[in-house]
Amino acid sequence: MDITSIIFWAVVVGIVLYVISIYNHLVRLKHNVSKAWSNIDVLLKQRHDEIPKLVETCKQYMKFEQGTLEKVMQARSRVSQARQDQDVPGLGMAEGALRLGLGQLFALAEDYPELRANENFQHLQGRISALENTIADRREFYNESANINNIGIETFPDLIVARLFAFNARDLLEFEATETVDVSVKELFDS
Repeated sequence: MDITSIIFWAVVVGIVLYVISIYNHLVRLKHNVSKAWSNIDVLLKQRHDEIPKLVETCKQYMKFEQGTLEKVMQARSRVSQARQDQDVPGLGMAEGALRLGLGQLFALAEDYPELRANENFQHLQGRISALENTIADRREFYNESANINNIGIETFPDLIVARLFAFNARDLLEFEATETVDVSVKELFDS
């Protein structure tokens, strides 16, 4: 074997090892996004299970607020469907509606002192609020993981391997603009 053959095979082995390294890196990025999604999914399911209990507790006191309670349950259903379908953009829209509905529900609860004093309501409100905060934290982690994945599959030379093995970009979990706007308690009570 001459020196040219040795150099040729060394270059081929080097390229193969480099492609394997890129592939393994992209696999890790993909699985980090999946893990981040699973973390959100668990929290959404926990909140999904708590909302009917909250609505049922509120029904006992809020006889004239059935429309708000129905909106919360409909939004809950849309979140559940988007979660099951792993429809990240749809989940963002449904989450915005659910969070707005929960905000209205908690604001309306201020008109019902007996409800606010109810231990079950206080527990559920605290539990759902804590889940909301944790979901926001996990959403940030998911979006960072998705962003790192998306940059990884678009950066040269990784994009060659990503296209060759069909690695896909992941959607960011973004909530509607209404999610970032403060709920006007005055408007809720004036309507």
